[in-house]
Parts: sequence; C-alpha cells; structure tokens
Amino acid sequence: MTDTPAASTPTPPQVVLIALFVTALVTAQLTAAKVLGFDLPVAIPYLGAELLLPGAALAYAVTFFASDCYSELYGRRAAHVVVNVAFGMNLVVLLLVWSTIAAPDSGVGVDGEQFAAVLGPSTAIVAGSLLAYLVSQNWDVYVFHRIRAYTDGEHLWLRNLASTASSQAIDTVIFVTVAFAIAPALLGTGAALPLESVLVLIVGQYLLKLAIAVVDTPAVYAVVAFVRARADADPASDRSEPVQ
Repeated sequence: MTDTPAASTPTPPQVVLIALFVTALVTAQLTAAKVLGFDLPVAIPYLGAELLLPGAALAYAVTFFASDCYSELYGRRAAHVVVNVAFGMNLVVLLLVWSTIAAPDSGVGVDGEQFAAVLGPSTAIVAGSLLAYLVSQNWDVYVFHRIRAYTDGEHLWLRNLASTASSQAIDTVIFVTVAFAIAPALLGTGAALPLESVLVLIVGQYLLKLAIAVVDTPAVYAVVAFVRARADADPASDRSEPVQ
C-alpha cells in the first residue's frame, strides 16, 4: 500500500494573515448596516463638513491589507483560494447568525428583537456586501499580480496602492449601490436612498479606504520583510506555499 504524502504545514505568518483576513471580513459583514458619521475639520465640496460611510468600511479595508500581504508572499493562486474560501465561510457565518435569530427566545439575557436588530443584517445589505466582496477581492489579487509580473517583482508600493485603490473603488460602488438603492427597490425591503445620498456614501467610503491604503503601505512592506527574513533564517521549514 502506498503511503499518502504528508501535507506541508502552514507557517505561523501564513495562518495569521488568513485569520486576520477572515476576522476582518466577518466583522465587516456584521457592522455593515450602521452608517458612520465623522466630523471634518473643513468642509469638502459636495460632501460638506461630515463624512458619511457604512460601518463596514473600517474593517473591510483591513481585508485588502491582509490579501495584499498574502498575495505578495504566497502567490496569486493561493490568494484566490483564500478569497473564495473566505466567501463561503462568510455564508456559513450568516447562516449561523440567521439560525440563531430564528431560534426560540427564552426571555433571558439579550432581548430577541434587539439581538436581531443588531446582528441580523438586511437582505439588501447582505446582497450588496457579498457581491462587492466577490468581485473586488478577486480583482485585487488579479491586478496585484499583473503589476508584479510587469515590474519583475519590484515596486511593491505600486501594486499595493494600485490594486487596492481600484478594487476598493469597485467594492464601494457595488456595495453602496446594491445595498442602499437597487436591492431595497427590487426586494421591497425598505426605502431606497436617492441618488445624491448614494453618491455621498460612495465618495465618503472610498476616501476613507483610499487613505487607509496609503497609510498601510509601510505596514505591507514591514510584514513582507519580516516573513521573508524569517523564511531565510529557517529555509528548511515546511510551508504550504513558497514565500516569493
């Protein structure tokens, strides 16, 4: 009988990046329904003196940081696998939350209606979030590696900024448009926001995400340098994907 080859063991940095990606993704899904408002020191044309954006923007921006680090270190194929598996796991989280909401309420602890109001995202929010995630994250990985190949592996800052900026734009437009305009109108789950309000949310969310992309570029460099130095120090260590 032929022995089955032993599977290689993922390294701690690889596991941490996957865990960070999934944790931020789930957090974004659960916080998407809240609209945040930040006072600005000066008024911005069209936006005014307050920046409005969906609550998911903060956590969701972290997913692009984690996926860019993972893409750089473990390759395009591995990154696509993580993105698409995480999409399926996000569906599992939603099913578990919805099943808990639908289960009988004992009357002890948090009120069932309050629990549902906080953790039960609307159908429109779910539709917009999942569609935006699937398209934008796969686009992020694709653009990241096209630029990596074009620049022969140089200029990490360029592929980090370009892939994140373009994918965040796609994500923002799809999510806000579907969640707050198209889905409510088609499904009758609530009042669809007028076009002006939708545009304000899109611009506000994208500005924050773009700022985070610029700020996190040094962090991407730091993570990549740390993991590569660790791999060079221990070249015999097993890992499921090579550190590139």
